Amino acid sequence: MERLLLLTVACVAGVLADEFSVLRWPSYITFQDGNWPLPGDRIPDLAALSMGFSVEEDLSWPGLAVGNLFHRPTATILVTVKGVDVLPLPKTGISYPIENAVPFSLDSVADAIRSLFSEDTPVILQLAPSDERVYMVGKANSVFEDLPITLRQLRSRLFQDNSVLKSLPFNSLSKTNEVDLLFFSELQVLHDISALLSRHKHLARDHSPDVYSLELAGLEEIGKHYGEDSHQFQDASRLLAESLQKFADEMFHIYGGNAVVEAVTVKSFETPLVRKTRSILEAKPTSAPENLYNLAYQYNFNYAVVFNIILWLMIGLAIAVIVISYNLWNMDPGYDSIIYRMTNQKIRMD
Repeated sequence: MERLLLLTVACVAGVLADEFSVLRWPSYITFQDGNWPLPGDRIPDLAALSMGFSVEEDLSWPGLAVGNLFHRPTATILVTVKGVDVLPLPKTGISYPIENAVPFSLDSVADAIRSLFSEDTPVILQLAPSDERVYMVGKANSVFEDLPITLRQLRSRLFQDNSVLKSLPFNSLSKTNEVDLLFFSELQVLHDISALLSRHKHLARDHSPDVYSLELAGLEEIGKHYGEDSHQFQDASRLLAESLQKFADEMFHIYGGNAVVEAVTVKSFETPLVRKTRSILEAKPTSAPENLYNLAYQYNFNYAVVFNIILWLMIGLAIAVIVISYNLWNMDPGYDSIIYRMTNQKIRMD
């Protein structure tokens, strides 16, 4: 019995080993301190709710309390760190365990910003330096025009005069090893993002919200190369935690305290992130009709809103027609209007 209990605890601890940390957030957003597990697939919904956007499915998670409805943050910065479940971050933030860490993206948040603020110029940046994946929308193309993206650009950026190699301690890491250089290049990207954005602070103070999504895998490569019990991995974890907290403080200051900076540390995702694609030559397979019993279609989450708008509008129009008809029916021709008074025989004779 004791072995079964220990095995169960170990399994639960393995599922909830990853962490979701809130590094900086405004005072009008309330993150409650607790040990509530956050489902891994609901992280984008949490980011959307913290920015004041609605989600299709309610998030019954007590960590995020209802805040000020008329004051929402102007930026969300989410950094995903792969290869480690917990980073030695400062105790000033709040951390929650992640339940069933699965791959996610902030595409839904970016789409909501583009649809609601299409006439404005939001800054949308999604970047994974180690995989050379980048996605920029709006003013991000001009703000981060000089941001190194490819591995060759990152390597050359490290050996410039103002790179992070001039200020960071190496300890057991080496600037000649390719794995170590990949890790330092990701720290360089964090530094360059805040440095480039500080030159365009007017974009951070406009009313259109911005979103940043960064994925760092350099620490994971160091763990594979040296081992997770090595001094290199420990030193890299400490350097990443310090750089991440510095990046959070700088971005929070640039946005004037109206930004939410979050970090996700995950050992490994359970399933790979696969984008569904379809060939333009693919023939649509014929299948039996799904609605065999002529059932009504499933309502979406906007049904209650549309129903109430139509219902009360029709009730208001019906009441207005009844009141107008009643007053017209009981109108006194000799008192109420000059038009009806002109039909009076006595006035006509005078």
